Amino acid sequence: MSAVLLAVFNDYQSADRVRVDLVRDGFPTDRVDLTATCDPGRAAYVPADGPRGKFVRYFSILFKADADRQYVESLAERIHGGAATVTVHPRGAIETSRAAKIIESAGPAEVTHRNLDNHRWWGFAAARAAQPWITHVWLEKSDAHCIYCRLFDSTRRFRI
Repeated sequence: MSAVLLAVFNDYQSADRVRVDLVRDGFPTDRVDLTATCDPGRAAYVPADGPRGKFVRYFSILFKADADRQYVESLAERIHGGAATVTVHPRGAIETSRAAKIIESAGPAEVTHRNLDNHRWWGFAAARAAQPWITHVWLEKSDAHCIYCRLFDSTRRFRI
């Protein structure tokens, strides 16, 4: 099961600002979801009858435990009443920390998370350090000053 960090906001505008801030910070758009009645996001594509049923099914995918069933119903009801959620799927401790800081700075009504401490599921998807490994290992050990110079050696000539 993947890591999930979910924040509930009382209005759509606050949730939308958080989504934009997360993407500006570098989170891929496929790992940041906004769910609201006016912008159902991925919940719109879940097979169910009516918007509330779609919200219940969508959140049931994120929160699979039997103990979370009541919470899923509550989330769907809150969204139906005008609230909005931002869901982040962070990979690694660095992304989790960054996402939590951005979300908390916006003053959410509630924050819920699942599997944030389960590092084995993240694998090597996230960097372990702030510096990219490609510049450190691959470029610094060559005469190239950029990745394109390293990839496309200018001394080799191709004929067409």
